[in-house]
Amino acid sequence: MKKKIKVLIVDDSAVARQTLEEVLSSDPAIEVMAKASDPLIAAKKIMKEVPDVIVLDVEMPRMDGITFLKKIMSQHPIPVVMCSALTEKGCETTLRALEYGAIDIITKPRLGVKKFLKESRIIICDAVKAAALARVRRMSKGTFSLRNRVEKKLTADAVLPPPTGRAMVRTTDRIIVVGASTGGTEALRIFLEALPLDAPGVAIVQHMPEHFTTAFSKRLNDLCRIEVKEAANGDSVLRGRALIGPGNRHILLKRSGARYYVDVKDGPLVCRHRPSVDVLFRSAARYAGSNAVGVIMTGMGDDGARGMLEMKQTGASNIAQDEATSVVFGMPNEAIKRGAVDRVLPLRAIAGAVLRECSRW
Repeated sequence: MKKKIKVLIVDDSAVARQTLEEVLSSDPAIEVMAKASDPLIAAKKIMKEVPDVIVLDVEMPRMDGITFLKKIMSQHPIPVVMCSALTEKGCETTLRALEYGAIDIITKPRLGVKKFLKESRIIICDAVKAAALARVRRMSKGTFSLRNRVEKKLTADAVLPPPTGRAMVRTTDRIIVVGASTGGTEALRIFLEALPLDAPGVAIVQHMPEHFTTAFSKRLNDLCRIEVKEAANGDSVLRGRALIGPGNRHILLKRSGARYYVDVKDGPLVCRHRPSVDVLFRSAARYAGSNAVGVIMTGMGDDGARGMLEMKQTGASNIAQDEATSVVFGMPNEAIKRGAVDRVLPLRAIAGAVLRECSRW
């Protein structure tokens, strides 16, 4: 038997600790090895046994989660998933944690809401499994069994029908659609910072909880030459603008005449995610066809692989991030295996390749 993923939960809330333990323990591939009410207690537990993944709260007494994260990454790097409440201040703080080396963000379960708790179980367990596979400096690679009781995964059929197979007539405007997950916040920063002011319009899905995409978009907007904003329903996809799908909502590309815009809507989890890359990519296949350039970046799972193949079948050109520069080579690899990808490139080469593709006609 291959060993389970050992998780240390660090949270000052007894209710949160108990709920997270129940959620994680429901997955046969995960074992909660210990819980701690603050980082100082957690440090003592780590000295006795090193976990494979730490689920870390942000705001705690004696030492906050960000300070503890910095100590972990500088002294003994361990994959960390940040657990944060849904507040504007908390979103901004937790996003900094990603820059300091955290692998992913999850939100604290909303007790009493059965549907949310069921869906959050899938998301939380997937985040921990992705962290266990992530490339962390000086972290020895372990082999973990990720076979478990798999929840039925809905496809993009749950949100919109498949493309007709007829390639969209080319126009003068090209559209870039991008999907990313674990490690994607840094990958997107590098990609978007490389785009010039007159770059083709971009629509993006980054797996991230609701409200965090607002702070993430604002941060990128401050760093990039192009405008970056959280997508709102009906926003036009314009040159020099990137629209990031809001957390917990699907984002679809639509077309009215020569104008491209986004439709932001509710819907079920697709490929275990909302927003889903498959939903965005399918909409690009339906409404942009050969006008689209698809990019699939680092992330665990297969979200985006089916949609990217549909894009290719309707004339789009597709690029995948390579294994060497991916934090988790899951989503790009699945798209490659399906034959949906035209080129596999290191992260820093993707923006230039996309721009060259968009300027070909």
